[in-house]
Amino acid sequence: MADRIVLNSISYHGAGAINEIIGEVNRGGYTHIFVCTDPDLVKFGVTAKVTDLLQKNNIKFTVYDKIKPNPTIQNVQDGVAAFKECKADAIIAVGGGSSMDTAKAIGIIITNPEFADVRSLEGLAPTKNHAVPTIAVPTTAGTAAEVTINYVITDVEKQRKFVCVDPNDIPDVAIIDPDMMSSMPKGLTAATGMDALTHAIEGYITRAAWELTDMFHLEAIKLISQHLRDAVANKPEGRKGMAMAQYIAGMGFSNVGLGIDHAMAHTLSAHYDTPHGVACAMLLPIAMEFNKEHTGERYREIARAMGVKNVDSMSQSEYRDAAIAAVKKLSEDVGIPAKNDRIKEEDLEILAKDALADACYPGNPCEATKEQVIDMFRKLI
Repeated sequence: MADRIVLNSISYHGAGAINEIIGEVNRGGYTHIFVCTDPDLVKFGVTAKVTDLLQKNNIKFTVYDKIKPNPTIQNVQDGVAAFKECKADAIIAVGGGSSMDTAKAIGIIITNPEFADVRSLEGLAPTKNHAVPTIAVPTTAGTAAEVTINYVITDVEKQRKFVCVDPNDIPDVAIIDPDMMSSMPKGLTAATGMDALTHAIEGYITRAAWELTDMFHLEAIKLISQHLRDAVANKPEGRKGMAMAQYIAGMGFSNVGLGIDHAMAHTLSAHYDTPHGVACAMLLPIAMEFNKEHTGERYREIARAMGVKNVDSMSQSEYRDAAIAAVKKLSEDVGIPAKNDRIKEEDLEILAKDALADACYPGNPCEATKEQVIDMFRKLI
């Protein structure tokens, strides 16, 4: 089977890139924009950087901000109703993964009404039509949802997250402006940055990895190791480097998948509302340890990209351990906790069962038993 790459039609990068929004709206002939964002971004004036542009250029818009950090089926359903009510014809998603995932689901349902039951979008949904024209403006440097064909929705009733994978959901335009990320607090910067690192490492070792995505993932690992600490310190060069790094990681993993880390992280978020990036970061060294015997020489290149010296003189065992140690050190340096005290021993079996049913798991480089997944979760207690 042929390898495939799906990317945005257009993306803009760099400080001030949001000013390109008006030209894209005008070129598309859109008359009413549905701005999909979250309440905190509205509260702290981040969304206003976009809506002020629209207002200044006499472009009608409606703001929908009823989105939770782990967006729910209800968030999507309410958004679909709000979109229809205001008779919008395009979406601008402003925010992190939560806003963009919600916008993707809304956009898909509007153009594919037979999938109005949000649960029907799980997995590889056979939608026929591309989503509503969407411009994605990330405010975090981690999820890369602006360039992926994936989105994740929380099913509160069933206490689970489900992954949707659909080339029809990718935003038409991505606006990667590091100035939109400058208001991120330290903890969120660290968590989303480690999410990006997890994307890059899992994408590099996944079963479907190939030469083109390897190029993206290794460059992303290198940039994240160079810039995440400075981004957490809110240094402009760090913000700029992470804005690019997370997008590059998204160009890769969106097209080849992820692995057991993300499958387990989705489960932690669904059961305990653990922030996704924190869950990924806590699990990353554990998942890397589990996978290391099934990765050939790839951990050597991960270690090299992380800045480890003299990897070519190391044994296979040494460079694998060095790659894991470098990831642990970065995680510690940016303040990610090593343990999750909300996990209960009696929950481990259902956590493992849900992780093995997650859409990200099949991409893992090796199979895992339920007992092995339980053991990995137990390392967080």
